[in-house]
Amino acid sequence: MKVAVLTTSYPRDSSDVAGRFVARQVEAVRAAGVDVAVVSPASFPHFGIAYGGGIAQNLRAQPWRLALVPAFLAAFARAARRVDADVVHAHWIPSAIAARATGRPYVLEVWGTDVELARRLPQLARPLVRGARSVIVASSFLAQEAERLGAREIVHVPYIVDVADPAPSEEPPHVLYAGRLSEEKGVLEFAEATQGLPRWIVGDGPLRSRIPDALGFVPPTEIGGWYARAAVVCAPSRREGVGGACREAMGYGRAVVATAVGGHVDAIDDGVNGVLVQHVDELRPAIERLLADPDERARIGAAAREKAQREFSATAAADALLAAYAAAA
Repeated sequence: MKVAVLTTSYPRDSSDVAGRFVARQVEAVRAAGVDVAVVSPASFPHFGIAYGGGIAQNLRAQPWRLALVPAFLAAFARAARRVDADVVHAHWIPSAIAARATGRPYVLEVWGTDVELARRLPQLARPLVRGARSVIVASSFLAQEAERLGAREIVHVPYIVDVADPAPSEEPPHVLYAGRLSEEKGVLEFAEATQGLPRWIVGDGPLRSRIPDALGFVPPTEIGGWYARAAVVCAPSRREGVGGACREAMGYGRAVVATAVGGHVDAIDDGVNGVLVQHVDELRPAIERLLADPDERARIGAAAREKAQREFSATAAADALLAAYAAAA
């Protein structure tokens, strides 16, 4: 079987964080013997719309680039039509425009940003979602949103994470935030909640100037070391389609404190393999309790790693994707 993966975000090299989770899927499916061709802005003119801060952020920062979106989508469609494939796998709703242009059956994978796009432009999103043979999701929250948009069939595919060997955290214990420095990720709430606590903040984004101790961008090859050294990892998002950082920390056997939103609710069984909080006011007490209790951290971290190994594996994702491709083709 030949599959064309269409994505608006894909890593250009080993240090590029863009679309890394998409690349993990591609690698898993290729390992299962599928011929996969990737079409991304790295392979066609993107007019400065892609990469950098991401499409949404780039367009907010430079609204004049909105006039270039039709040219971007046309270039995307031309590149997609050149690929020989039995089925097309489009990541993010806008990629379905290029998928439809190929004339081949397509599956559509939706992510957190799609939810916001669909709410603002339902007249654009609904036909693209309904045209897919199936809609792929990585959380029950995204499944609900896909159903609301009229998905014909919904397929759950796990978000793939690395599962590391068990290792003790760094002493003295500290809490880690790893991710984009933006409002929806709750990083400002995290910074306020952890004032005076031992902490590290890694990542970059539009709020970097408001968080003086943030370390900035960390390449994918180095982020694992940050998870491994942390005693607690906090995922304080205001909204979250999947919760990649939460799941990745679980793969390293770390105790995670996360807000009970979106994909976090699927990943964490509260009190078993992590801690869910209903409000940001609960972040600090939960973090302080875990920092002070190494036995509780160890218990939760071991359960988190076990769940990641069982449910967030490349094998499980590849099996689900192969079934979706076969049904679509």
